Amino acid sequence: MDPDTVTADISIFSFLYALLLLPFLVILKHIFLKPPPLPPGPYPWPIIGNLLQMGKNPHAKLANLAKLHGPLMSLRLGTQLMVVASSPAAAMEVLKTHDRALSGRYLSSSVPVKNPKLNHLSIVFAKDCNTNWKNLRAICRMELFSGKAMESQVELRERKVTELVEFLATKEGEVVKVMDLVFTTICNILSNKFFSMDLCDFEDEGRVGGALKDLIHKNAEFGATPNLSDYYPILGGLDIQGINRKAKEMFERIPTTWEDILKERRTQRSNRSSHRDFLEALLEIGFEDDQINQVILELFSAGAETSSLTVEWAMAELIRNQDAMDKLRGELRQIVGESPVRESHLPRLPYLQACVKEALRLHPPAPLLLPHLAAETCQVMGYTIPKDSQIFVNIWAMARDPKIWDDPLSFKPERFLDSKLDFKGNDFEYIPFGAGRRICPGLALGGRQVPLILATFVHLFGWSLPGNMDSAQLDMEEWLVITLRKEQPLRLVPRVRK
Repeated sequence: MDPDTVTADISIFSFLYALLLLPFLVILKHIFLKPPPLPPGPYPWPIIGNLLQMGKNPHAKLANLAKLHGPLMSLRLGTQLMVVASSPAAAMEVLKTHDRALSGRYLSSSVPVKNPKLNHLSIVFAKDCNTNWKNLRAICRMELFSGKAMESQVELRERKVTELVEFLATKEGEVVKVMDLVFTTICNILSNKFFSMDLCDFEDEGRVGGALKDLIHKNAEFGATPNLSDYYPILGGLDIQGINRKAKEMFERIPTTWEDILKERRTQRSNRSSHRDFLEALLEIGFEDDQINQVILELFSAGAETSSLTVEWAMAELIRNQDAMDKLRGELRQIVGESPVRESHLPRLPYLQACVKEALRLHPPAPLLLPHLAAETCQVMGYTIPKDSQIFVNIWAMARDPKIWDDPLSFKPERFLDSKLDFKGNDFEYIPFGAGRRICPGLALGGRQVPLILATFVHLFGWSLPGNMDSAQLDMEEWLVITLRKEQPLRLVPRVRK
């Protein structure tokens, strides 16, 4: 036989053999090298998945599901996969061990900043933790939240709290909404940092920012409204519910609150203005108006809302737990005396700090944190989290876990008195401000203004419920709208303490 023919036959045979062997190898790979499964979870119904199992207050529904399916579980919301971590170990895996792979930001279709033209301007909602995002955080840290910046603003924060006290004294015997009072105070602390002026007024009259709170609240509500486009992306361009349009309109209205200030400041800068605040810093860097508006909008939304809610929840718990209120008053009387509370007093008030920590444990401002997005597929706790999965960390569930906390549903500040737990993101059983690279950048500010306002309320005023209502009847129902609000805002009657 011709050697060339033999060689050709062998080549053809080898090719056919390889061709036949390839499917067999693929089958073997699928059998023996199959990736780990998805995290366990409730059975998803065709088309709708687990949507019907969410409903109102999904943080509580997910906590109950985690008791059945484990600390890392998955659900289908329409066509989209959601993964939920509900234990300290699972939270550590998501926020620390696999922080790089899972630190993307999931954005609802109704959030205007999802648009790439705006997304690169965002601190909170930036899709990736890229260089631009890092630079934005660095600017905020240096100008607003560094030790030097915080110390330079002590007098401002104390002055704004004094204005709160003066206003409250005029309302003695009248019913006031605690959340509104605190929001106005913190709004003006922030606006003076940003613009060197107040934006809000306690009477909601005569100020350019009188409606700022309502705008921010409505903007959050649009962002939290269930959107069919999120569950079925194929519907994204239709905006069937009209949510995207309404959210965009609301998003564009908020910066009008300070647009005249921005225009005036740009004019003043050409005349060598002597202002030195956050706006001036952004202008010196060369930020355009849309960049400035996005950063300030996010800082207002995150800073004023979360701190105000924490004070409101803490006051509600103290009203319901008179022993804790009396202990706190005793500590304030001993350390502060008859003078107003100052920031310099705060490090010497351990029971006050314990009350704040306990309020944050029971009522974290963002009980599911803000949703992360898997930037790549990875394995967590023996399960696969596919790329583009939506990821939540249910810190509310961890705060109510009896395996972690003794008597977890009770308000007991004493649990923190001999504890080294803090909220700086290192103790994963207690992370009200998050952890990892997405940790709240304003943690340092919240850690000062919340205890200062709470201590002032308790030290200078007595409080009662309207109509002499029994404190045991106080409604503590929750309402999750990104942040955890009281469904019925706290209304109290102040009395100046002599």
